[in-house]
Amino acid sequence: MSQKRLKDIHLRDPFILADDDSKKYYLYGSIGQNVWEGKAIGFDVYISEDLETWEGPLPAFRPSPEFWADRHFWAPEVYCLNSRYYMFASFKADHAGRATGVLVSDHPAGPFKPYVRALTPENWECLDGTLYIEDEKPWMVFCREWVEVKDGEMYAVRLLPDLSGPAGEPVLLFKASESKWAEGVGEGNENYVTDGPFLHVLKNGDLAMLWSTIGKSGYTMGLARSASGSVEGPWVQDQDPLFSENGGHGMLFTTFEGDLMLTIHQPNQHPNERPVIFKAFEKDQNLRIYMQGKEEKTC
Repeated sequence: MSQKRLKDIHLRDPFILADDDSKKYYLYGSIGQNVWEGKAIGFDVYISEDLETWEGPLPAFRPSPEFWADRHFWAPEVYCLNSRYYMFASFKADHAGRATGVLVSDHPAGPFKPYVRALTPENWECLDGTLYIEDEKPWMVFCREWVEVKDGEMYAVRLLPDLSGPAGEPVLLFKASESKWAEGVGEGNENYVTDGPFLHVLKNGDLAMLWSTIGKSGYTMGLARSASGSVEGPWVQDQDPLFSENGGHGMLFTTFEGDLMLTIHQPNQHPNERPVIFKAFEKDQNLRIYMQGKEEKTC
């Protein structure tokens, strides 16, 4: 098995699971080589003990010929619940709406097998579902794509306890244009992108959501906060983005030493996108990151 540094790993939408059982880190993402075109390979995983040297890629998921989707396998996120590992990911096929479904495995490296075809509404164009547990009840936050609704939307849907399906109707949380750091794209600048939600409770109890869009300098990631402390909101956007220089689709994880870390992909242009890891911390009720050894809130 080969060893790689992050700069040698071509992944978008990185997600890192710090697995308590193995005391290893597992890196997943959208495989960069065929993220846009061609038949999807599946999902790979890289494994590390120090976040610097990674072994892989290992095949975490390879679809069977009967699998319903054949392209745009995007943004896998893996969670350990009741000693099983659940992968939330986006899938697409002709004549079917893009959907977030669930795969399952007994090991963080897989092999993952299909569990739920779709947790998102039939015929909607959706992506980037992320799991959040509130009061012991599972929710999924996901994006409804701008390609369908123009002003990209963020939704939450409560799930059944075993994650086998939705337990209610999706709740609209906000639209991309509500953020001051979102820029319109396309003809007439009327399209606004929603990408990559990830929920995190700050030390002061605020429920915050990382999410990404297109800003003045390219791909941009910022924070929204729930005024009620609940996933149903209402959600208020921070005035300034957290990361504004052509990188995003971020998530937070805690190292085995207790350090809070942020991973994103940067830059956003194909085929140069790579996973990047920053040390994160909270200051003045804000999430901040270290850039090149310096404390930064935005960059």
